[in-house]
Amino acid sequence: MAHDHDHSKTVSLKEIEAPTWPETCKDEVEAIIRRYPEGQERSAILPLLHLSMREREGHFVAVSDMAAIAEICGVSVAYVNSVCSFYAMYHRHPIGKYLITVCGNMCCHLIGGGNKLVEHIEKTYGIKNGETTPDGLITLEVTGECLAACDLAPVIHVNTEYAVKMTPAKFDGLVEALRSGKGPDAFLEKLPLMNGENQDEWKGFQNPAPAPAPATDAPAPDAPAEEK
Repeated sequence: MAHDHDHSKTVSLKEIEAPTWPETCKDEVEAIIRRYPEGQERSAILPLLHLSMREREGHFVAVSDMAAIAEICGVSVAYVNSVCSFYAMYHRHPIGKYLITVCGNMCCHLIGGGNKLVEHIEKTYGIKNGETTPDGLITLEVTGECLAACDLAPVIHVNTEYAVKMTPAKFDGLVEALRSGKGPDAFLEKLPLMNGENQDEWKGFQNPAPAPAPATDAPAPDAPAEEK
């Protein structure tokens, strides 16, 4: 018995379009490869995946991108695919200009009201988890992984930047700014790090200065002997 296959579900024109970035970003590709010792070119797979996703319309990694990376790094396409599929930040399908990631972890989703925020987004903008608005502007992603800002719940990422204490009204303002071309900057916040220091000014961990040795009651030195 013959079976009909819906090829539209397994391949698209965007999937088979040859990438242009190996030539248009040739200098950048070579600079990435030079970071690693000779014979360890496979270490460049991660930054090359980021590069390919950045350069492709829809900001995703196509099969042809993985084939190009495999050739550059001297590995199989299957090996590149195994790396690409391991990390959630590499998208295998087109996404919007702005990826909105809503923390779905317990603190944000249940205690902070993130679940109500997701319901508002779905109802107001007609998209569910993994879907993109018809204008291609916003893709919604609800993650079960903690976004590491529980005290500022509910938290979202706009691409890779934090927007915190997010409410439905605040989210509507964010979308309005994105649609008007203003961008998300007015809604993004620097997270406090060590002791509340500004992220741009934080120097990182530093070894403390050694404490001075405690004073001791050392015996007085012997008086010099008298000369005879």
